[in-house]
Amino acid sequence: MNNMNNVNRTFSRGFTLLELVIAMVIAAILVALALPSFMGSIRKGRRSEAMTALTALQQEAERWRSNNQSYTATLSDLRITTPTSPGGYYTLAISGNSATGYTAIADGSASSQTDDSTCVKMAVKVDRGAITYASCRSCADTDLVFAPSNVCWSK
Repeated sequence: MNNMNNVNRTFSRGFTLLELVIAMVIAAILVALALPSFMGSIRKGRRSEAMTALTALQQEAERWRSNNQSYTATLSDLRITTPTSPGGYYTLAISGNSATGYTAIADGSASSQTDDSTCVKMAVKVDRGAITYASCRSCADTDLVFAPSNVCWSK
């Protein structure tokens, strides 16, 4: 009799289809919750690319100004061969040049940085030696509000 019970019992190893589907649903929920936060961190990290590109532009502008009577309005004069940042996430521009200052802008609206919360466009303004920073999600270059510090330009 004891032998009969052992014959009818079969042990299976592995997962049932239902268990596999439940595990996949749980994994999909976790990914859906984590992905936006992860992408936000990636975009925030890419802001350093804009800062680096604008810093390099500032250095070249100061080098240009030391040999000329005013700042230039063209990137080619500053030995910047491409108008994009090294990773291609920001387009660089320089405007408002005069003998005392200029505005340099890094615009990420043509890349995946478009979804950045507040820092799609980042700018630095040099005016008589004073440096101020600005940023916005979507604004015209003339709408940038410059201040000594800015949320996108964390120190």
